[in-house]
Amino acid sequence: MNVYDFTVKTRKGEDVALSDFKGKVLMIVNTATGCGFTPQYKQLQEIYDAEREKGFEILDFPCNQFADQAPGTDEEIHTFCTGRFGITFPQYAKVDVNGDNAIPLFRWLTENTTFGGFKGAAGLALGAVVKKTDKDYKNNGNVKWNFTKFLIDREGNIIGRFEPTDSMDAVKEAVEAAL
Repeated sequence: MNVYDFTVKTRKGEDVALSDFKGKVLMIVNTATGCGFTPQYKQLQEIYDAEREKGFEILDFPCNQFADQAPGTDEEIHTFCTGRFGITFPQYAKVDVNGDNAIPLFRWLTENTTFGGFKGAAGLALGAVVKKTDKDYKNNGNVKWNFTKFLIDREGNIIGRFEPTDSMDAVKEAVEAAL
């Protein structure tokens, strides 16, 4: 099984087969508009602008599971992201990434990766918050917070996972190496 086995919904409710992205390097990310990590949209767009012509795509999945930080409709979220950060990469329908209602794509991503740990001062604070709802958070692959990123190679395999506190420079380097 790989990423090409999944279908997702656009923000307009249309099905998109991820097999349409065969041969591209993908970054799949769960996002939120009201999160302390929301400024990462700017850095993601910069990476996208620099690498898109080489076969790189970002697939953005808004998620409201973490402190209700992605309120609003899919269109409201999209308007915020394009207006505030100028994003041009595809933004899909809002999803659940954990639990009974998690979409199959994120179930597969979390079952096939491990949590990499939070880093820095933000990581200490975030760890304390996450531990309140997931006592065993360090030992399972669930998405812990908004802006968790999964890197997929050109063959549809997971080759990296980046937690929201990971350096965006490290994310950029991994994308460049995959390309």
